[in-house]
Amino acid sequence: MRAPGGPLAALAAAVLQPGFVGVTPPPWVCRWLGEGLGSVVLFARNVVDHAQVAALTAALRAERPDVIVAIDEEAGDVTRIESRRGSSRPGNFALGAVDDPELTERVARDLGADLASLGVTLDYAPDADVNSNPANPVIGVRAFGADPALVARHTAAWVRGLQAGGVAACAKHFPGHGDTRVDSHHDLPLITGDRDRLDSVELAPFRAAVAAGAQAVMTGHLLVPALDPELPATLSPRILGGLLRDELGFSGVVVTDAVEMRAVADRYGFAGAAVRALAAGADAICIGGERAGEEDARELRDAIVAAVVSGELPEERLAEAAKRVGQLAEWTVAVRSGRPARRGLPADASEVGLAAARRALRVTAAPGGAAALPLTVPAYVVEFEPPRNIAIGAETPWGVGAPLAEMLPGTATRRYAEDDVPVDPTAGADGRPVVLVVRDLHRHPWMRSAVTRALAARPDAVVVELGVPELVTGAVHVATHGATRAAGRAAAELLAG
Repeated sequence: MRAPGGPLAALAAAVLQPGFVGVTPPPWVCRWLGEGLGSVVLFARNVVDHAQVAALTAALRAERPDVIVAIDEEAGDVTRIESRRGSSRPGNFALGAVDDPELTERVARDLGADLASLGVTLDYAPDADVNSNPANPVIGVRAFGADPALVARHTAAWVRGLQAGGVAACAKHFPGHGDTRVDSHHDLPLITGDRDRLDSVELAPFRAAVAAGAQAVMTGHLLVPALDPELPATLSPRILGGLLRDELGFSGVVVTDAVEMRAVADRYGFAGAAVRALAAGADAICIGGERAGEEDARELRDAIVAAVVSGELPEERLAEAAKRVGQLAEWTVAVRSGRPARRGLPADASEVGLAAARRALRVTAAPGGAAALPLTVPAYVVEFEPPRNIAIGAETPWGVGAPLAEMLPGTATRRYAEDDVPVDPTAGADGRPVVLVVRDLHRHPWMRSAVTRALAARPDAVVVELGVPELVTGAVHVATHGATRAAGRAAAELLAG
């Protein structure tokens, strides 16, 4: 079934940013690009390698030269372009730990140049949330840190760097997803701070992003009673219009977080959330993380058209949203045409990324503990694997054991999840040095219990924390501030000397 013609259908298609399944553009996406669709978003499922992504985006651009090609690439634990190997950059929390905005800008520019060379024009990054709640299950190392001033200066640096690299930045998750224990993929988070608190904490990085010229801002599916006691931010005219547009002065594209997420879809319906978001002031509707077929895009397009016809969504509002998307497309075309063509494809690893990951390492040692490093013989590595949230995904590898085995051949690794940890996780060490690798140890009681048992058996074990180092334990504790490939390699280098 072909998408119906007409100006309303074309406008409705223009404001959608759908994902799709496959490593080449499916026929329906190509057809829709000729009928008004202005954007698509890539996920890990669309990525094999650099050559394939470049071919995919070229095929999209053959159908529509100014198509916006978005990706959710934070260059940290959340990576799509390097999902099969892990990011060769350290991620926001590590950059915040170094606290060198010039380094952050260089890392972002390096990423932007890589993405631009592959044909990507919009990145759903940086994460501008202030991770003020250590129990946060979805932000954590995706944030630059817990200090709003630090997060603000690195958010601005990231925006400048990414856009200097040739890709539009999209600060998220407005007005701030850091102070919550709820993942909006599953339920509606409540942000309880008063307006003074929001101004001084959550909103500070977004002000910095706007001042730095961010081309886009992504909404969070968050209930913030101090701003709107009834509607989530994505659906709130007070928050998108009164706050983001009028108070913060943002004039770029407002993109929603995925509208199939349960925080809004369970309450307002898949299509209902999209229509309400547009009416509230959003310009682009992100879909396709979980609903990625033509029928899903058609459901939203038809609901938007019906809402205009019924008067629920003013046609002027829809036209305004489509115009802003078009202006972003013009920006991306101008940036692409103004940059010299890059020869070849990006390298498999980022040199500046690994250098930044090395600088982010922090070692805490008890008296006499530092003598455990460097390791001089093959080690026994125990990696404790917590459940991953949807944003990070299950496909991206992580850990210290693999790179350490390259440096100390004979190193063995065992990985345990919550249900299969033995009484003594170090039992297989056979006298070898032990390395205990954890992620967000403070958030997982089962992991803390397992590490306590392991340290009782081997008090000389080195603990490597790949998440937020809220809980420091062991005679030697190494914090990487992220679980990326670069972080794991930097930690392995340190361990092996």
